[in-house]
Amino acid sequence: MAIFRMKEIRKMTKEERKAKLNELRVELSKMMTTKAMGGSLENPSRIRLLRKTIARFHTVDREESLGIRTPEQKEAGK
Repeated sequence: MAIFRMKEIRKMTKEERKAKLNELRVELSKMMTTKAMGGSLENPSRIRLLRKTIARFHTVDREESLGIRTPEQKEAGK
């Protein structure tokens, strides 16, 4: 699963964001479980990247709910 940038997240529809967010949460959950059980992770820094990406998704959702960034602005590239 690739880490998304704000520009890419803002281009997604609300449904796409919701689906990707769920995928990221599942991946993070699996990694945290493996770490908690004492297993070794292939890339331990991925946990931090996943958490930051999830926060980006929440930021974009919050911006739209507050009206800071509307879908029209998204398409116009602002």
